[in-house]
Amino acid sequence: MDLNREQICVLIPTLNEAPTIGTLVRDFRQLGYSHILVMDANSTDGTRDIARKEGAVVYTQTSRGKGNAIIEALSLIPCPYVLMVDGDGTYTVDDADRMIEPLFQGYHHVIGMRIGEESFSRLNRIGNRLINYLFKMAHGRYLSDVLSGYRAFTLESVRQMHLKESGFGIETEMAVQAMKNNQQIMVIPIQYGARTGTETKLNPFQDGFRIVRTIYRLARVNNPLFYFGLIGMLLFAGGAITGIYVIFEWFRNIQHLPLTILTLLLITLGFEMIMFGVIGDLMLAFHREIQLELQELRQQKQK
Repeated sequence: MDLNREQICVLIPTLNEAPTIGTLVRDFRQLGYSHILVMDANSTDGTRDIARKEGAVVYTQTSRGKGNAIIEALSLIPCPYVLMVDGDGTYTVDDADRMIEPLFQGYHHVIGMRIGEESFSRLNRIGNRLINYLFKMAHGRYLSDVLSGYRAFTLESVRQMHLKESGFGIETEMAVQAMKNNQQIMVIPIQYGARTGTETKLNPFQDGFRIVRTIYRLARVNNPLFYFGLIGMLLFAGGAITGIYVIFEWFRNIQHLPLTILTLLLITLGFEMIMFGVIGDLMLAFHREIQLELQELRQQKQK
């Protein structure tokens, strides 16, 4: 398939990527990608100068964080298609055309599924799999590698999203928003190599917690049964534990009135939260049906 690379902007968020950014920009330009935008988070190692020297357009983002880099870049991108790639050299330009091709076939969002797992630490590999399964539970679809930093998307589709995540949770938020907006998503296997020259900025525990929190928070409007149901189950479980203790103490002729009241309160609140999730899920399904019907009506009018 012939690609018009003049319609594609390569977006590279960076922070102290001097050992790899020059080669990355040069390789993309040699492949025919002339629109390369580097969003830099105030690097101190000459990243910006190296990128400019190799022909990239460089902007310094006003707020730190990968998410802020992407959000700020959306108003600067001059092309209808975007290929986003990390600047640390872990992704190869050899996969660029394969990432872009689905966009010219009608897809809105493409995720690069990393298959070089030997480049992951054991902790990151386990964490990545757990997060992907949690994403499926919360949002109803297994996307294989929701944390991948190699993505392609149409500028129109991403501007429909309401992105707010400032850090590494941005990839998760983009996936959720793409599903919420009924966008066509494709997952493409890509190579993933070891980092060269710079250390990872991702903290497995701190950033992992933030990503999990993002997945759960976004489920409030996309899967209320999961969001409120989980709270309800925890409350119900707490009530069950205190209830078992109260019953055992009752058999010993010891009464715990405060714990009994707490047990009834926890079980009642747990049941109500689960029912709230059920009602919210029904309302969401009805809302989606209305949206689908309105979309079909608009399409019929256009014909």
